[in-house]
Amino acid sequence: MRIKDLQKAENAVIRLVQGSVFANDIASLKANKPLNEKSSLASLDPFIDEENILRVGGRIRKLCQYKMGDLPQVRVTQSRPFYNVGVDYCGPFFIKEKRYRNQKFIKIYVAILVCMTVKAIRIEVVEDLSTEGFIAALRRFVSRRGLPGTIYSDNGTNFRGAHNKLNELYELLNSQQLKINLDKFTNSNKIEWHFIPPHSPNFGGLWEISVKQFKHHFKRVAADKRFTLADFNTFSIEIEAILNSRPITRISSDINDLSAITPGHFLIGDSLKGLPEQNYTKIPDNRLSAWESMSKLKQQFWERWNKEYLNELNIRHNKSAAEPKLTKDLVVLIKEDNTPPMQWNMGIITDVHPGADKIIRVVTVRTKHGLKKRPTSKIAVLPIDDNLEKQETISKLKIN
Repeated sequence: MRIKDLQKAENAVIRLVQGSVFANDIASLKANKPLNEKSSLASLDPFIDEENILRVGGRIRKLCQYKMGDLPQVRVTQSRPFYNVGVDYCGPFFIKEKRYRNQKFIKIYVAILVCMTVKAIRIEVVEDLSTEGFIAALRRFVSRRGLPGTIYSDNGTNFRGAHNKLNELYELLNSQQLKINLDKFTNSNKIEWHFIPPHSPNFGGLWEISVKQFKHHFKRVAADKRFTLADFNTFSIEIEAILNSRPITRISSDINDLSAITPGHFLIGDSLKGLPEQNYTKIPDNRLSAWESMSKLKQQFWERWNKEYLNELNIRHNKSAAEPKLTKDLVVLIKEDNTPPMQWNMGIITDVHPGADKIIRVVTVRTKHGLKKRPTSKIAVLPIDDNLEKQETISKLKIN
C-alpha cells in the first residue's frame, strides 16, 4: 500500500472511533452550536478539520479569555537536557571583595538558564556587566551542559524603564559589541539565538518564573547579607539544586512506589540530595560560623520556596477548570514543616472521606512512616498527575 492509502485508512479509523466516543460533540460542532458545559472537550477548543476529523485547537488552558498560542515546537520535541534553552538576567546583587569588614561592595548579576524541555535550571553568576562577562558565563554553561541547539532570550527592551538599576543591563544587551561577539560565538558553534518580541515578557514565561523564584526568595533571606564571590556562587549552586529537586510526576505505575521524577533525574539519572546537616534556622547568626550561616540561609530559602511551590500546585489558574480529582492510588506531596532541604514528603491516597455535601476535604495517605489522615489543604497533586484526566481525553484525539 502507498503512504496516501495508509493515511486514508488511518483517517477512516479515527473518524469511526471519534464518532462513537464524541458523537454529541461532533454533532454540535457541525451545527455551529456550543458544546455542552459538561463535555470533556469543552475547555479544549475542538474543531472539525477538512478531513472531517475532530481536533484540539490552541492550548488546553486559556486565561482570561485570551487565546493562547500552541506550545513552541522545542517544548514538545524530545531532546537532551539544555539543548533548547531560555536565558534571562536578574540582579544586581552586591558582594564584598574579601571576608574582612568595611570592604568595597561590587555589583554582580545572575544568569538563569532553563531547559525548555524538562524545565531543569542552571544558575550562572556573572561577575560584571561586560560583553566578556556575558560570554564567559555562556562558555561555562556550555562546558558543563553541552552545546545548545537554540537559545531564547529577552531582547533587552523589556528592561528599559523598569528600574534604574536595570539600565546598565539594558545597555549591555543592546550593545553592538555584544551582538558582534554573540554572532561569532553562536555561528562558530551552530547555535540559533532567538529574541522574544519587545515589551512581551509573557513570551519568556518559562524562564521568567525561574527568575522570580530565585530573586523573590533570595532577597528575603539574604537581602542584608554581603557575600564574597565564592560564598555567593556556592549559595547559588545550592539553590539551583533545590529548584531541580522538585517532583514532576510519579516514576512508575506501581502503587507501592513513592518516588517521583524530578529535573535532577534528567541531569544525573537520580534525584538530587543534599549533605546531612544540622537545622540552623533557630540559631542566632552571631553563634554561627561562615559556613553554618550559609547553611542557615539555604534552609530558610528552602522553607519559603517549598511552601510556595506546594501552594502553587493547588492554585487553579483556569477558573473553568475542575478541581483535581482526588482518588485512591493517587500520588501526592504532603505539606509538613521542618523538612530538610530537597526532601519531599510523598504519599499515596488510600482512602477519601467526603463530607455530607459529597466534597472531599480529608484523605488517608500511606507514607513510608505509615498511614496518616490529612486535610486536602495539606496535600498537593503532582503537576503531571493533575492533568491525567485531560491527558486521557486528548489521547483519544489525533492532535495537531
